[in-house]
Amino acid sequence: MELETREIIATLANKNEELQNFIETLNHTLGRVQVNSTQVVSDLEEEFDTLYSILDEMKESMTNNIKQETVRKSHELQNQLTQSTSALESAEELLEFANNAVTMAPAFRLTLKPKATDNMTHLMVDFSQERQLLQGLKFLPVPGAPEIMLGDCLVIDNEVTVAWRMPVEDSKIDHYILEYRKTKHEGLPRVKDEQRWEVVDDIKSTEHTLQGLRFDTRFMNFRVRACNKAAAGDYSDPVTLETRAFNFGFDSTSSHLNLKVEDRSVEWDPQGGKGVDSKVKGKENKGRSGTPSPKRTSLTRSPAPRGARDRFTGESYTVLGDTSVESGQHYWEVKPQKDCKSYSVGLAYRNLGKFDQLGKTSTSWCIHINNWLQNSFAAKHNNKAKNLDVPVPDSVGVYCDFDRGQLSFYNAENKQLLHTFKVKFTQPVVPAFMVWCGGLTLSTGLQIPSAVRSFQKTENGLGGSNSIRNNLFQGCKLLKINRFFLML
Repeated sequence: MELETREIIATLANKNEELQNFIETLNHTLGRVQVNSTQVVSDLEEEFDTLYSILDEMKESMTNNIKQETVRKSHELQNQLTQSTSALESAEELLEFANNAVTMAPAFRLTLKPKATDNMTHLMVDFSQERQLLQGLKFLPVPGAPEIMLGDCLVIDNEVTVAWRMPVEDSKIDHYILEYRKTKHEGLPRVKDEQRWEVVDDIKSTEHTLQGLRFDTRFMNFRVRACNKAAAGDYSDPVTLETRAFNFGFDSTSSHLNLKVEDRSVEWDPQGGKGVDSKVKGKENKGRSGTPSPKRTSLTRSPAPRGARDRFTGESYTVLGDTSVESGQHYWEVKPQKDCKSYSVGLAYRNLGKFDQLGKTSTSWCIHINNWLQNSFAAKHNNKAKNLDVPVPDSVGVYCDFDRGQLSFYNAENKQLLHTFKVKFTQPVVPAFMVWCGGLTLSTGLQIPSAVRSFQKTENGLGGSNSIRNNLFQGCKLLKINRFFLML
């Protein structure tokens, strides 16, 4: 009975939230109706004012043409009149010399037909067709609302492809406008959301792909509208797509005092911690750190604030991630500065000692790059190093499959596998980083790249005979090397 009551209460609470959201939508729509109505009236007046202005300009131009024609005809007729009068006077004076026909030549040569007529009808206009067009003037045709095809939408490799169609074919559509926003809420978009709509205009097809996104929220809302040359139609019904990814930052309270930690970067600072009292920096290292903790995001965060005794010290120039991995598959990338002399990227248990260096204990796994004195590139765990016979990448992709006990490192640019650890994790792990004389930039909110996911499926599916394994890797030296590393 108590369980049923709880279910009823939960259902009523959800319905109450839906109704509140719907009421907010209605109030928002009602307010927009008044605003849009005022705007449309203003636009209509502006259009008619423009039409009146054009008609006035045409009237003035045509009136000027009539005046010019009047002046031209008057000039022509006046010249003829002058010539005719002169000829008549000559004719009267020379009548007495009728026997001399030559003297009458000017009168006989004079044209007795007017060079201009009094007809002005050629300057008249007929506005009957225009009048009919104006009388048939109606409001501008507005495109209908598109329908987003949820089954054709795709979220992969931090790209989102949105596809839609028009319920009724409209050949006058010129382009589409796509709007999207990030949200923490599943289901229908809320009127009052912490994120604003982003706009992509002038889309010529019924599909668009957003690229280079950072998935720092679990969901994204999408809506689209059609536009013709004159007006924009209503929005489609919005849809919500899941954009789950692994988000975390640096746990600045765990960092070595010689590391300067910011939002998504960590940099070696040889002057760091010099102003701290020597007693505080001693072995007991008691007290609180003055470095603020980063903003909290999803998944399980490290206890906050961590005590200063948990800071790495000595020669362990290390900082941990602020989010632990307890299950599932996750991916992130790390890019070193060009002049970084030494750095490590990997995973560790939270209980990694403050003097411990990554890869030198049984509780940490990493790849280590050294560009100082003697270059080296190795995979390290439990104080054992395995030299990696592959080029050092410009940035490193880290893939963790906690449930399968797998930690893989990739060239983030071409997704070449660098090394894989097979581990049976006994407790949650956290991303771990070491840097000396340089800096690292962290990229999170990334989906597992399709190339990595495909490769992992192939690797994890190799549980059959040796013949199958040999067929899959025949003729591919690189994959044979990677397979060798997986066997370690």
